[in-house]
Amino acid sequence: MSLLPLPAIMLEPLVRSALLEDLGRAGDVTSEATVAKYHHATTVLAARQPGVVAGLDLVSLAFRLIDQNIKIDVNRADGSKVAQGEIIASVTGPTRAILTAERTALNFLCHLSGIATATASIVAAVCEHRAKITCTRKTTPGLRAVEKYAVRAGGGANHRFGLDDAVLIKDNHIAAAGGIRSAIKRARQSVGHLVKIEVEVDTLVQLEEALSLVPDAVLLDNMSLDELRQAVAMVASRAITEASGRITPVTAPAIAATGIDLISVGWLTHSAPILDIGLDYYAP
Repeated sequence: MSLLPLPAIMLEPLVRSALLEDLGRAGDVTSEATVAKYHHATTVLAARQPGVVAGLDLVSLAFRLIDQNIKIDVNRADGSKVAQGEIIASVTGPTRAILTAERTALNFLCHLSGIATATASIVAAVCEHRAKITCTRKTTPGLRAVEKYAVRAGGGANHRFGLDDAVLIKDNHIAAAGGIRSAIKRARQSVGHLVKIEVEVDTLVQLEEALSLVPDAVLLDNMSLDELRQAVAMVASRAITEASGRITPVTAPAIAATGIDLISVGWLTHSAPILDIGLDYYAP
């Protein structure tokens, strides 16, 4: 499936807000003081380590919101793998404006490329199995749409975008509702026919109880490999199976081998390290 870009109308408020935060009350006093007004430069965005690129549309917006005369030529599109030292894009135009937008552009690009890179590492780890890698709602406030986009750029899939996407009955919902059966029954009576219902279970006993009410999906939280294998057999394709709980590229292959459908990984969006990318002055 091709990677579809997010509409500019979704991205511009994020980039505009970040630029305004950086510009403060007086603008870029350093560039104004040290660089001649009509100086032009060609710079390049270069990968300082290997990884997967994501966030170039936000980079483009960051530069162009400062100065429409800045030109960005992309060499490696979002979703591309890059080697250390590889040029991702060139940025040409008024030097002051390039330097003013530099940090905001790099903040988005490094962060989102880090998410894409981390996602790609787990996707590669489970490539011999059918399990899909998916993210969660554990996202940076305000950045959910672009962080989930970065997961897609890395080859992963998206879980819920918000609380209104689907019913996901977790342990606290079960406790408050008085049990799994009560929680699922109430959910089914409350939501429309197009709304999926998923329930989180910690044990095979809970799973058996949940399956009696035919949920659309079951979230198998922090189960052992043996429990996951038993759970997949119990479900027998009657519901989508999802595994979660501190999953890494090292542990993911064995989890995928149990026959699970989805592996959800929260740290992809809340803790993935950045991909180190720099803006370098280009001297041919």
